[in-house]
Amino acid sequence: MNAMRLIVLAATALLGAGHDVAAAAFEVDGLIFSDEEGGFQILSVSGHGTLEDPFVVVEEIIDNRPAALVIRGLSPAWGNRIPTNHPAGFVLRKVVINRTDLTWDTYDQELQIERGIPSDIYDGLSFGQASDAGRPFRSDRFAQNTTEDEPRDFINFHDGEVPPGDLVMFEFVITATSSVEQFYIVQDPNRPIAALPVARRPRKV
Repeated sequence: MNAMRLIVLAATALLGAGHDVAAAAFEVDGLIFSDEEGGFQILSVSGHGTLEDPFVVVEEIIDNRPAALVIRGLSPAWGNRIPTNHPAGFVLRKVVINRTDLTWDTYDQELQIERGIPSDIYDGLSFGQASDAGRPFRSDRFAQNTTEDEPRDFINFHDGEVPPGDLVMFEFVITATSSVEQFYIVQDPNRPIAALPVARRPRKV
């Protein structure tokens, strides 16, 4: 990962990272990846979605609000590239550059078919629910992660930090039991909430 870190940081420097650009959509091996929701920029997409050659999405977060990666085209006709019983599935590796002014101490990933509505058991979309494929999910900067399957599909990566200007890698699987024309990976780098100041007692005169 150290070699990838140097390559990615050098490439973004040459691209003038941090400047506003138009929304980008990348079609790779039958799926479309888009940053049209804003708050981040996709720099590149590669791979085939298998355990040996996952899709690799390189992106930079430029806003402190949650951002959503849009993915289109997942269906049984597209197929399953991982060893699970789901009709459709793939491995995703996200390489995320922190272009904000805050250090990230946790990082959430959540699946949604409708923006703002959690993915539940009935929509068939999940992080490989009821399988061991690709698990435990990985990150090079966060030592631990917690996965929820119900009532939402959610991963919280924690026990680490990513300072401004640095990058982090995440790897996990996504599966579906039916066609999903479009879905979102809502990503939210979190920061600790500052402790409230201790109330001062009035000074005696």
